[in-house]
Amino acid sequence: MIGVLGGMGPLATADFFSKVIAATGAERDECHVPLLIQSDPRVPSRPAAILSGGESPLPALLAGRDRLIAAGAIALAMPCNTAHFWIAELRDGCAVPFLSIVDASCGEAAAQLGPGSCIGLIATGATLATHLFDDRLQADGFRPILPDVVDMEARVLPAIELVKAGRPREGGPLIEQAVQALLHRGATRVILACTETPLALDAVGSDLRRVCVDSTGALARSCVRWWQEHSPPTTP
Repeated sequence: MIGVLGGMGPLATADFFSKVIAATGAERDECHVPLLIQSDPRVPSRPAAILSGGESPLPALLAGRDRLIAAGAIALAMPCNTAHFWIAELRDGCAVPFLSIVDASCGEAAAQLGPGSCIGLIATGATLATHLFDDRLQADGFRPILPDVVDMEARVLPAIELVKAGRPREGGPLIEQAVQALLHRGATRVILACTETPLALDAVGSDLRRVCVDSTGALARSCVRWWQEHSPPTTP
């Protein structure tokens, strides 16, 4: 099984589960990727910990990691971009591979574009503050473009909160506007580096999905590939 550290937020975790199923291409139940999902919304706020000295989520994440491994997980994934600020600590002493949403998303963007291309980022303020994505993109030869203050405060952050509140259709137009602003500034692709934001665009059937890299979908596809390459053989 692949263990999933989820619940950050619950709707994004459900979306990840759905995208793993869609990416598998299985014809029978037993051909799907077995997942062991912990959806725990009680994990302390990641943005609050990073931006304002709030309670660290790391102890809860480590406890969830160890719980999943003890229950039989042979690899781990976490469909929350901001929580990847603690990926080094989560990998330290970890007995199984811990797949990265940052690696998966940047890898998909790199496969679509040539070096020097501009890639926009839609993410929480905490994800942007930790440079999880823009440092990686620059190292790979790309030019990251971040939302400006107005787009973050008036569009991106309110849209994320709307999705977390179960109102993705209201958040959709806000994310559309933020993505369009990045395109106008020269972005060729936009990484949706918050797992709530694909849900917002999908809720309004946005045509802008064609220029976006869905971090949730990228991690789901990475998990499917890992399982197909490393899983124990299935008994006929």
